Amino acid sequence: MIDNNQTCAVGQDSVPYVTCMIYVLEEWLGVEQLEDYLNFANHLLWVFTPLILLILPYFTIFLLYLTIIFLHIYKRKNVLKEAYSHNLWDGARKTVATLWDGHAAVWHGFSLLLDVFCALHGPREKCVEILRSGHLLAISPGGVREALLSDETYNIIWGNRKGFAQVAIDAKVPIIPMFTQNIREGFRSLGGTRLFKWLYEKFRYPFAPMYGGFPVKLRTFLGDPIPYDPKVTAEELAEKTKNAVQALIDKHQRIPGNIRSALLDRFHKEQKAH
Repeated sequence: MIDNNQTCAVGQDSVPYVTCMIYVLEEWLGVEQLEDYLNFANHLLWVFTPLILLILPYFTIFLLYLTIIFLHIYKRKNVLKEAYSHNLWDGARKTVATLWDGHAAVWHGFSLLLDVFCALHGPREKCVEILRSGHLLAISPGGVREALLSDETYNIIWGNRKGFAQVAIDAKVPIIPMFTQNIREGFRSLGGTRLFKWLYEKFRYPFAPMYGGFPVKLRTFLGDPIPYDPKVTAEELAEKTKNAVQALIDKHQRIPGNIRSALLDRFHKEQKAH
């Protein structure tokens, strides 16, 4: 402890600045041995931070489940309103039944959320139909493999996939390349390790654990549309699209990605191009 007669004067080498600040805080708060409390808090931080980072991705999944259950309740709002208008407990019974019905639908399906947000698995003909109707269609050519195996180097992992290009050709529409800055700093996956990569290629199931949920700055950039050209094959169009996405990455992404820098990006305004 610092003697009460000592001061925090500049040049007084016997009293380090941090020690002096701890002493001032002890005096101000009226507590003793504040340094021990701070060391204990620091220890707890180191212990619980990895646990929190592992839990956050699954908390997001939990929120998705709550969203779907809410949609099931909203879907039946008129039925529930009518039930409550007749009898309180009849309304309560139907509300509880709706909750469990929503839980069952989520646990053994997940389709309502996909329907509400117009998400689909295909087939290719359905995608072509949507585009011909004048709607926009977002496609992730890399799919689960890229989401799982790519890392802060932002490698494009599409393999030989060209189905998305054939869809654009069949629908006679342009492809608009898109990239979201810092997307791999929000969540990190251990899928790039040899074990989890082998497990995915063997079973086609995302075994790799995720961690993160960092509130990094995300910006989505759109490139120039790649126009429809009947002379271009699906392979050539897929390669053009890949190059266009790579150009967006090269222009807008820090390589390798850094979580700390991505967090600081939230406090920096990007200069608009004139």
